[in-house]
Amino acid sequence: MAAEVLLDISRLTGRLLRGRLPTGVDRVDIAYIEHFADRARAVIHLGGRPLLLSSNASRRVFKRLLNEREIIGAILALDIVRGVIGGLAEPVPRGAVYLNTSHSGLLAPGLGLCLRVKGIQPIWMVHDLIPITHHEYCRPGEDDRHVRRMRSVLRHAAALLTNSKATKNELLEFAREAGLGIPPCVVARLAPGLKAVEFGPPPLGRPYFLVISTIEPRKNLAMMLQVWRQLAQRHGPETPSLVLVGQRGWECENVIDLLERSAPLRGLVIEKGRCSDKELATLLKHARALLFPSFVEGYGLPLAEALDIGTPVIASDLQVFREIAGDVPDYLDPLDGPAWLRAVEQYTPPFNPQRTAQLNRIMSYMAPTWSQHFGLVDELIRGRLATEELGATSASQA
Repeated sequence: MAAEVLLDISRLTGRLLRGRLPTGVDRVDIAYIEHFADRARAVIHLGGRPLLLSSNASRRVFKRLLNEREIIGAILALDIVRGVIGGLAEPVPRGAVYLNTSHSGLLAPGLGLCLRVKGIQPIWMVHDLIPITHHEYCRPGEDDRHVRRMRSVLRHAAALLTNSKATKNELLEFAREAGLGIPPCVVARLAPGLKAVEFGPPPLGRPYFLVISTIEPRKNLAMMLQVWRQLAQRHGPETPSLVLVGQRGWECENVIDLLERSAPLRGLVIEKGRCSDKELATLLKHARALLFPSFVEGYGLPLAEALDIGTPVIASDLQVFREIAGDVPDYLDPLDGPAWLRAVEQYTPPFNPQRTAQLNRIMSYMAPTWSQHFGLVDELIRGRLATEELGATSASQA
């Protein structure tokens, strides 16, 4: 018997209703909707409470989130309200599985305990522990909030998913230091989030490099813009362009100042706050390389997406990047600005040994697939359901 799935879509709907474009975590939410839509009901957090939509309303909301993300607005909000009302008359069977693939809702008082008392098995995905391990890159107070989130999942989850071994290892270390046990935990790597699209022609009439990133401190974009200033001083009109795809985040005033006020960067650095999937795929396809200079990452979907498309990557030497891509990219110290400058210079000409060598390595790269990912997830859900049914049978025979 297949478990009924209760799919938490709070983060994705909240961001879209505020006009925000999907980030990596949102793309994971979208992949889960695609996989579970025909057998799931939607969960939305309102006022700190998880509210369950009816089956019919869930299907309508899932369809809008997959196909109508640019025009949802008030229509989606109305569907949610109607769905919550209809959901009150539609009971949830014991043994249903609650799936949350973001960190949303974990600060709601008693969420995990409430689910377990109702016989619902919570499964959360942990994307990273960055607010705990590198809280200097996060909003003030986010470290304390994330400690509470991680304590909640460790205490109340029936099982956990992590996006990488690196994240799992950090979670294990956190659990050890907190004196908490850890539920069954499966590493299910994330597949590229860009759909197969028909690539457009080269978008710029000159060589360019691409960064895909929210503008925030840990992304190390101030260093990259300083590199471009030096490139402009060295090469003048022959300087390649830098295309920055991403929305402005927090505590990024120095980056914004460079983008808006630096004369040497004017015309060389192109900031794109909004970008369709087709446009993004085209930018990736024709870039000299994807640049990924982050100080720390929980995963790094753009890296997998670039390599899957066949575009070279120059990335920070992070453990999780090596887990995703092995020795395919060129790795650099995120603090070594001169090395990044040299790499850009090497990759800019039409024919160069460094880029050609990576293109040859890319031919052997196999990106994770959603089929592999959901094979692990479905197996985990079946295992948890079998355990629940076994426990119920034993109790009835006692």
